[in-house]
Amino acid sequence: MSGLIGKKVGMTSIFDENGKNIPCTVIQAGPCVITQVRTEEVDGYNALQLGFDDKAEKRANKAEIGHFKKAGASPMKKVIEFQGFDEGLKLGDTVGVDLFQEGEFVDVNGTSKGKGFQGVVKRHGFAGVGQATHGQHNRLRAPGSIGAASYPARVFKGMKMAGRMGGDRVTVQNLKVLKIVPEKNLIVVKGCVPGHKNAYVTIQK
Repeated sequence: MSGLIGKKVGMTSIFDENGKNIPCTVIQAGPCVITQVRTEEVDGYNALQLGFDDKAEKRANKAEIGHFKKAGASPMKKVIEFQGFDEGLKLGDTVGVDLFQEGEFVDVNGTSKGKGFQGVVKRHGFAGVGQATHGQHNRLRAPGSIGAASYPARVFKGMKMAGRMGGDRVTVQNLKVLKIVPEKNLIVVKGCVPGHKNAYVTIQK
C-alpha cells in the first residue's frame, strides 16, 4: 500500500459540525524523498523506498551518504519501503501530505510505548484473586493457578504471566483523516496511534 513516514506530534481534540468533541492525533507526515526505486526486472518486485527526517552527515557512514547522494538528498534518519505508488514517480522526487484526502481512512503503524516489567492485572487484564478482606493476605493481584501439578507436570507454552510489556509493533486500522494542513505537512487522524511523542510512524492508505 502507498503511504508516508511521519512523526507523532501529539494528541488534541476538535469539534465536528454537530458540536461533538473528537479526540485526535496530529502527525507530521513527510515530506518524504524517494531514495530508491525497486523494479520487477532488477529486484523482483515494485516498490519505492522513502526517506524522512534529515540527519547530520557526520552521523552517517560512507555507504549511507553515497546511497542518499544518488537521490540528491542528505542522509535521512528513517527509511522505509512502500508498494502501490503510481509509476510516474522517480528517484529524488518528494511525496507529501497531498497523497491523502480529508475523509478517507488510513492505517497507522508504530512502536507502542515500553512499560517495562508488569504484572498480569496490568499486562493481561486479570481480575486478581479473592477478596480484599476476610483474612486475605497479599494475593490480590496474583495470577492464580498456572497449571496442574502431577499431570501435565509442566506449564504450557503461551501461559499469560507477568513480564515485559509494550515496545511492540502495533497497527491501528481505519483511522479517519479529519484534517490536512499542507503548508505545515500535518495530518490529523481520529483517535490515538501507538508510540510516544516524536515517535516515527507509517501512514498507509
